[in-house]
Amino acid sequence: MEKPEFFVTPGYGERLRDLLHYSQAVRIGNRVEISGQGGWDDDLRIPDVLEEEIAQAFRNVERTLATAGAGWEHVVHVNSYHVGGFPPEVNETMARLYREYMPHHAPIWTQTGVDALGLPTMRIEIRVTAIIA
Repeated sequence: MEKPEFFVTPGYGERLRDLLHYSQAVRIGNRVEISGQGGWDDDLRIPDVLEEEIAQAFRNVERTLATAGAGWEHVVHVNSYHVGGFPPEVNETMARLYREYMPHHAPIWTQTGVDALGLPTMRIEIRVTAIIA
């Protein structure tokens, strides 16, 4: 078995590692798993507008994948966690961003409604698995 290699996203990842002692990604061979990424900036601030929060979470997934040598083109599985249910703008925004970030494939996806996430103002968290072929 190959040895796991852990990665910390520059900026918010370093801050979260120092605060909570966890890494943002792990790579074992050609497989990359990332921690759930919220729609935060490097100071862990969350946008007020839900669609902007979702878009920032996608950018954070991209940043975190890049630290481990992967990208959205390698994503095979997405888990998304949602506070506040699934109003139409959630699925519309998610689908639009899937098409933008993964125009050549559609990953498997599990959506889960939750009562709360790691930061009090978070409404979405996205976690992915990537396989680098």
